[in-house]
Amino acid sequence: MNGELEQDAYGELEAKDNRWRLRFTRPLPHAPETVWRAITEAEHLEAWFPQRIVGDWAPGATLRFESRHGEFPPFDGEVMAYEPESLIEFRWGTDIIRLEIVPSEAGCTLTLFDTIDDLGKGARDGAGWHVCLEALEHALAGNNPPQTVGERWQEVHAGYVEKFGPEAATLGPPDGM
Repeated sequence: MNGELEQDAYGELEAKDNRWRLRFTRPLPHAPETVWRAITEAEHLEAWFPQRIVGDWAPGATLRFESRHGEFPPFDGEVMAYEPESLIEFRWGTDIIRLEIVPSEAGCTLTLFDTIDDLGKGARDGAGWHVCLEALEHALAGNNPPQTVGERWQEVHAGYVEKFGPEAATLGPPDGM
C-alpha cells in the first residue's frame, strides 16, 4: 500500500437520518469466521481497532472503550445488534459503528459504517477508518503495516479532504497525529 490512495479504497460519506454516515467496503480473501474473530476478539481487535474494548458482545450490553496507553479518558458504549459471523453494531461514544460480513466466493466482504453527528469530522474520521481497515488487512495477512498509524493517517487525510470537501474537514487531526 503506497502513498497513493486507490479510488476503491476510499470510504464514502452520505447524509443519513439527520446525521452523516461513512461507509467502507473491503473484499477480503478470508473466510467469514476468520474476519469475525478479527472484529470481535480482543487479541485481534488490538491489531486494528483504535481502542481497547471491554465488555461482552451481547445486545444491550455495556461496552467500555479505553486508550491503550491512557492518553484519553475511557468512555462507554453499548452493543446494539449482534449476529455472529455476519453483523455487529455498537455505540462508540456518540458514533454508531456497524460491521457487516457477507460471504463471497473469494472469502467475504466486510463493510464498516460509522454514523457521526458532525459533518466537520468526516475527513478526519474517514482517514482514521481507512488506516484502521488497512491495519486489519495486514493483521489478517499475518504482517505489520509498513507505516505508523500517524504517518499513514497524515498521508491519506488529504485525499479525504479532497473527496469530501472542506465542509467535511473542519475538525483537525486527533491528538497525537
